[in-house]
Amino acid sequence: MTKQRLVILGGGESGVGTALLGKAKGFEVFVSDKGKIKEKYKQVLIHHEIEWEDEIHTESKILNADLVMKSPGIPDKAPLVKQIRDQGIPVVSEIEFAAKFTNATIVGITGSNGKTTTASLTHHILKQKLEVGLAGNIGDSFAKQILEKNYPNYVLEISSFQLDDIVGFKPHIAIITNITPDHLDRYNYEFERYIASKFRIAENQTKADYLIFDADDPVILDWLEKHPVQSTLLPFSLVKKIENGAYLENKTIKITIDNNSIDMPTKDLALEGKHNIKNAMAASTVAHLLRIRKQTIRESLENFHGVEHRLENVLKINKVQYINDSKATNVNATYYALESMDAPTVWIVGGQDKGNNYQELYPFVNEKVKAIICLGVDNEKLLENFSSMVDVIVETQFMSEAVKIAYKLAQSGDNVLLSPACASFDLFENYEDRGRQFKEAVRNL
Repeated sequence: MTKQRLVILGGGESGVGTALLGKAKGFEVFVSDKGKIKEKYKQVLIHHEIEWEDEIHTESKILNADLVMKSPGIPDKAPLVKQIRDQGIPVVSEIEFAAKFTNATIVGITGSNGKTTTASLTHHILKQKLEVGLAGNIGDSFAKQILEKNYPNYVLEISSFQLDDIVGFKPHIAIITNITPDHLDRYNYEFERYIASKFRIAENQTKADYLIFDADDPVILDWLEKHPVQSTLLPFSLVKKIENGAYLENKTIKITIDNNSIDMPTKDLALEGKHNIKNAMAASTVAHLLRIRKQTIRESLENFHGVEHRLENVLKINKVQYINDSKATNVNATYYALESMDAPTVWIVGGQDKGNNYQELYPFVNEKVKAIICLGVDNEKLLENFSSMVDVIVETQFMSEAVKIAYKLAQSGDNVLLSPACASFDLFENYEDRGRQFKEAVRNL
């Protein structure tokens, strides 16, 4: 019997993880990356004797595949992907490929914002009592973890790009944190297509599975009304009373599932801000479903430290607080950041714009922002939107300079906030690189 040929496009974390799992499961594996494969990944491929190429796609070695796994970064409109599909070769994401090799209980989390925090928080609570892995867009690849650890439970942070290429993937518990316009450049600037992509997380679910979602999000409610799902629905809300799900009453989170209720006071939550009450609701609902004790959930919410590059307090210098929110790669994430500022703020913003509409930020900018530093290759849209609202708006293309300018502009009691509302690829490798450069520059002041 000839081996099935698995071709992997993209030699990053998900690509190499899939290659290792594929080889272990008896596939003939080939990894092809149009860019340069990082040295650490090359070494892994060489060590496991997996054939690879980089800085080129050799069509003859790709179009003879039985199955193609493409990295989430490669868009569907790429000519090579079109050719593969035209030949009838199935294209899947890492999540789809890897899930076939585990019987684990999967908690899948998607949404425009809050998914990393919600995934990390859910994992933090569950790991107190269960063996559980954390994977997807976060940490080690899902495929690699199945090969090395094969936990009985997984919390997966899943992007819309990963969901675009699923076929049978079905999480037992799915969470949609919220849906706001993001990555529209990948969806022909059609918001509907992006929403549909997020909802794929529930498309294979049955009545025995659960969908946890934000009942205050008009986009989600509207979509569910027009496209009902099979899943058992467990909404959460800050403003409505919810029978089955979670809601807020007298600063207390109340969660009810099949008449079994728990209460959590919000005053002791480690993470501040309204959006974090929602993240806590979603995570606690999962924990409640998986029978984690109330006390354990409560303690976990109190001692969770948050995620790097997400409203992370870096240092206080001369009574000015420097805050790293580099993970804010869209307007909605920056909305949460500005909403939670409780002092006059010098705001560092900008990068690669994905079709942003900055209007929803106007009230906060008028009320809280004293100066704006634009950090991008092209800042024209930011200047158009905000120059009339603040006295000082400056442009730079260097993080070190941005931080020095902020230092000069901020007075005792102010905040300096890096919350770019844009992707980082114009000046940085990724949002982590951008956040680390910010922290470095602050420490050098």
